[in-house]
Amino acid sequence: MPKQQLDEESRRHFLLAALRAGAFALGASILPKSAAADALSKVPHQLPPEQSIYNLEGEVKINGVITTATTIISASDHIETGKNSRLVFAVGQDAFLLRANSDLQLSGDNLVVEGLRLLTGALLSVFGKTEHHFNTPTATIGIRGTGLYVESDPELSYVCTCYGITDLGSVDDPSSSERIVSDRHDAPRYIVADADSGKHIRKAPFKNHTNLELAIIEALVGRVLPFPIFDQVEHRYGASID
Repeated sequence: MPKQQLDEESRRHFLLAALRAGAFALGASILPKSAAADALSKVPHQLPPEQSIYNLEGEVKINGVITTATTIISASDHIETGKNSRLVFAVGQDAFLLRANSDLQLSGDNLVVEGLRLLTGALLSVFGKTEHHFNTPTATIGIRGTGLYVESDPELSYVCTCYGITDLGSVDDPSSSERIVSDRHDAPRYIVADADSGKHIRKAPFKNHTNLELAIIEALVGRVLPFPIFDQVEHRYGASID
């Protein structure tokens, strides 16, 4: 099976497992009382201070050391995921879903993340209200209180401001910049390395992430998604998990 299909299959299993928690996705009122109680026990919830990781699959390294479920992640760690791996974690008021074959460097102090650099791979993030800066090989992203999905390759970055405000820029072309104000996945963008001046930022489709994933990681830091989990955006762009 090709790598892209393997990654998608792994992602589908993760989402379906979350849906089987029942109450989180669909509301406990539609379940029998005993089933609702069982479902609520599995609902993603705010992680305690002594826990960083919600979900760990496959081989993940932090600062070059194999990660376990009890590893504490700090705001300055270097995180690498291997093939068919995934890491869902929180640091302070920020939470993340890091997909397979990713290389992420955090920067900050203790549990306050200030910056992120995604060299390769894909990262879904939700941020508290402090300012953050996010870099890929082709893009700079200024962030405040935002849900954000980023895919990074050496020649191309994909950025979806899921909600909130971001300031996008091109690493290679200062004249390519754009402020995105988004209610729900309104303006995905590609930031390319090779383009004419002023044209490094281009419109892109909504892809490869869901509201359910966003809701899960928001829950890890005690927040809720600012719109319904199953809204028209995912259906319009075909990002279903059926």
